Amino acid sequence: MDTPQQLAEVLTSLRMGNQSFLVQFYEQNRTLFARWARRQHQLEAPAAHELLRVVLVEFYDQVADGRLTKVPENLRAYVYGLADEQMRAARTTARLPAHENGRRQQLLALFRTMGLDCQKMLMYFYFRGYHFEKMAGKMGFANANVARMQKSSCLRKLYELRLRAAA
Repeated sequence: MDTPQQLAEVLTSLRMGNQSFLVQFYEQNRTLFARWARRQHQLEAPAAHELLRVVLVEFYDQVADGRLTKVPENLRAYVYGLADEQMRAARTTARLPAHENGRRQQLLALFRTMGLDCQKMLMYFYFRGYHFEKMAGKMGFANANVARMQKSSCLRKLYELRLRAAA
């Protein structure tokens, strides 16, 4: 997989939903990735394999939704970087003060009681950083203004759920 033509074909294939490249990448790199994860993050092989799967799904999402428009020159280094970010984020969350961790858990529980559309809207905006035009396309709305109003409505619902839970 050296030529720009082959790399472009991989992106096109991924955008069309064909994940065979990712399966092949996983099979070819999981042992090496597990060794790296053990050295860098003290992960045992099963946990490292799960991390690699999670990171490859994230890579696929980045390609599918247009955040990644070309295959990185060193795909392995890119994937390892994504894994490193995941591990750092997990460590940061693990070190939260108890009251903050409790607040986050409560918000997460309230978030899960919301409808799937609201969950998607808030995830797209706050965690994936989608702009309103992209959210409108993903959610099937007429335009960015509709997406903006729907996001505001969902955020208001979450706020009201939080107020009711605190009462």
